[in-house]
Amino acid sequence: MAIRAIRKFRWVEGLFCVYKPPGVHWKLVRDRIETCILEGVNGTPSLAPRVGLLGPGGGRTDLTLTAGSLPPGVRLLGPGRGPTELTLSASSLAAHPLVRGPEFRRIKVGVGHRLDASSSGVLVIGVGRGNKPLNDLYQMCCTRDYTLEGEFGFATDNFSRTGRIVERSTYDHVTQDKLEKVLAMLQQANQKALLIHSNVDMRSQEAYEMAVTGELGPQGKSPPILTGLRVTGFQPPFFTLELQCLNETQRYLRKVVHEIGLELRSTASCTAVRRTRDGPFTVDQALTRGQWTAAQVALTIQHYNNSKRQSRPLPAPAAL
Repeated sequence: MAIRAIRKFRWVEGLFCVYKPPGVHWKLVRDRIETCILEGVNGTPSLAPRVGLLGPGGGRTDLTLTAGSLPPGVRLLGPGRGPTELTLSASSLAAHPLVRGPEFRRIKVGVGHRLDASSSGVLVIGVGRGNKPLNDLYQMCCTRDYTLEGEFGFATDNFSRTGRIVERSTYDHVTQDKLEKVLAMLQQANQKALLIHSNVDMRSQEAYEMAVTGELGPQGKSPPILTGLRVTGFQPPFFTLELQCLNETQRYLRKVVHEIGLELRSTASCTAVRRTRDGPFTVDQALTRGQWTAAQVALTIQHYNNSKRQSRPLPAPAAL
């Protein structure tokens, strides 16, 4: 059992992503995934257990049961349901699963860029040896995509629908054109912040090439920066935004919706925050609650590893 369980655990070591539902803390998601993986790995079918026996003198002995040595009316059937024999070895009781217990009791499960309890979407998970690339991903300067849903007409103390309402206002004068102009101003201000924190000479060829390839980003710690922002839905009082950002928190994103309402001489609150991409992981790849099994995790990790190998650039041919 030990060898089979270890082999199966090797298959679930790596990176994958799940879909965190709203209203659930990320720690509960992590603990549930760990439990599901442990159940799958420890549930690997085991070999026939070895049972220890003591002879008349108190020493260890072996007992072999055959079809001829059983009482009348008692049959010993093998896997094929035919007559067989069973040898009970006196080597050790320690190998029996009921004595030893599960092969794995704890496994290291890490979480990448976290989501607060009210948010939903892509949550990257690392299992076992996958925690090292998870930490590398956490330290990388990679953007994340979000979908924000907002509602005009009221403001709350925590910028979300669940907060205490502190102000109400009208929103009849708000149009999609006005909303898009505010977003353009906001994106321009964030673009300047991105250039300031990139620590690259904006007049250099290096800055130009980094901007073209999308590698331009803040060096070290920086405030939250929005790299993209657009309207995808507008039906007052409700509206939907899609944005790309760096070093953000979900509270900061809700505050952005609040500030947009103020710029439009109204008020607005964020009703939903949903992450749709975290670096190379997208919402289409995320495992939902019913897919948090060891087998499904192993398949997802294998698919991600294969896609990484295919995306690696080929080495340059050797000079003749």
